[in-house]
Amino acid sequence: MMGRVWMSAAVSLLLLAASQAWAQAPPENPETPASAHGKPSSAIAGQPPGVAVSPPGESGRSDPNCDATGPSPEGARSADPRADRARCRKLFDSDIATAPIGEIRRVTHHQAVIAGRPFAYTATAGTLTIRDDDGKPTLSMFYVAYTAGDGHDTHRPVTFMYNGGPGSSSMWLHMGSLGPVRVATDSPASTHNAPYAIVDNNESLLDKSDLVFLDAPGAGFSRPLGDTKLAAFWGTDPDIDTFARGIERYLTLYDRWNSPKVIFGESYGTTRSAGLAYRLQEDGAQLNGVVLLSSILNYGRRDPGFDQELINYMPSYAAAAAYHNRLAAPPADLPAFLREVRDFARGPYALALAQGQDLDPAQRQAIAQKMAAYTGLSAAFILEADLRVAPQRFRKELLRDQRLTLGRYDDRFTGADADAAGESPEYDPADTGITGAFVSAFHHYLTADLAFTTDLTYRPTFYSAGIQWDFRHHPPGSRSDFDVNTADVALDLSAAMRQNPHLMLYSLNGIYDLATPFFGTEYDLGHMQLDPALKGNVRFAYYPSGHMVYLNTEALKSMKADLARYYDEITPR
Repeated sequence: MMGRVWMSAAVSLLLLAASQAWAQAPPENPETPASAHGKPSSAIAGQPPGVAVSPPGESGRSDPNCDATGPSPEGARSADPRADRARCRKLFDSDIATAPIGEIRRVTHHQAVIAGRPFAYTATAGTLTIRDDDGKPTLSMFYVAYTAGDGHDTHRPVTFMYNGGPGSSSMWLHMGSLGPVRVATDSPASTHNAPYAIVDNNESLLDKSDLVFLDAPGAGFSRPLGDTKLAAFWGTDPDIDTFARGIERYLTLYDRWNSPKVIFGESYGTTRSAGLAYRLQEDGAQLNGVVLLSSILNYGRRDPGFDQELINYMPSYAAAAAYHNRLAAPPADLPAFLREVRDFARGPYALALAQGQDLDPAQRQAIAQKMAAYTGLSAAFILEADLRVAPQRFRKELLRDQRLTLGRYDDRFTGADADAAGESPEYDPADTGITGAFVSAFHHYLTADLAFTTDLTYRPTFYSAGIQWDFRHHPPGSRSDFDVNTADVALDLSAAMRQNPHLMLYSLNGIYDLATPFFGTEYDLGHMQLDPALKGNVRFAYYPSGHMVYLNTEALKSMKADLARYYDEITPR
């Protein structure tokens, strides 16, 4: 590490933001709790030929003219030697933490328990160098890959996993869902304070497929290279292009082009996946499967003036009301109840909204009464909202008499606002209830188990104040900017499935998700205009959980069982 140097206030601030180049530390003490998941091995074990490993960062340089007895830069020494050194010393390029252009990796070997059986696997934490069409390096993409045994079975399925945001790292899926380990939480209650438990994941998907977790540009350790700015990646179409290049680089680097391939996205990651399915198809990287967890496939439906999103939320409101015992007639059969609410939402409710201000007062009153019966809200509140209850208002209103709000990512979570009379929640308790556990546990796991260190800051989520995400999207067949839409990527997924009739799509949904309602997913996937012969390639699963289905450990077990059958079906025997 750089020697500690006393400097003036201005230069000190620069030094606090600066750090050395990427480095690889030796493995941690195998007696630490996290290393129970496997003792880290050599830093370059199993490294394919021709892959550069970044050298350790240089320590801070000293200037002989700036020591205690050397001359002052102004030619005259002051009474304060520290001030003299501060004026004299400078920052060097090697002092600034930057992403590596050369691809680096850290390889460790581990043992886990999956489906009740010991399972040996290799973990590789490293970077992929993304290049433009001219070969210029533009991005260093961080990844963590888990491969069965020694990692050399190139015919095993490989699944690429990522979260969304846009602007999120893959930490959430990585540490919570189907990887070989997971962080234990107290969901749906707020998770306790540190220390947090990192446990073997008995429901890991690693027994069915190798897993590669990819971090989006700007998030995690992924950073632009050279003079390329983050804005170059900050949009629906550039993001699809970047992930296609990242996946294809991994396939090349590890000889996985001939492996069965699956992409698995959560939240905005499903938006990415739908576009990626078509892009990879065009590039010849034909997919066996696409898994969508908590989907949003058409951002245009959220534009002001459209009622479809309100219709999409109605069954989710009903599920939340049933969970929190706010219904006058609690349903004995929740799936049957939600089917009834779906029929109401796409039928009488949609027709009422379509009439707008011309809706007859008696019909308006009748719709409000029916909504009240399904959602637990008062008919008076619904009428005051003109039958259009936005999700943030529902989250605030349902338990207002208890001074509680609902979580957005998972409405099983509840929170308390300072202002109980407000119109929307002050925070999302489903977010704050787990973030500390995930971030802290991941940082510990990264160094103690994966033996990966760098002076860059890991960004769980990254949003730049100076950049706005560009949701404009050119769907298949578009010829000009007049053909763009607002990230309606269901069209891309439809094209990929028509061109590859063997592609199998699996949609996983939490019924307590108020971020991406399951009825909206059904709507989007039901409007892909697929041939009847392909309808069997689309299937759905539902779980008693929220956006991050895996936070409910019982739901995680069910999800793993469903996915195990899915992988058996899509993988050639």
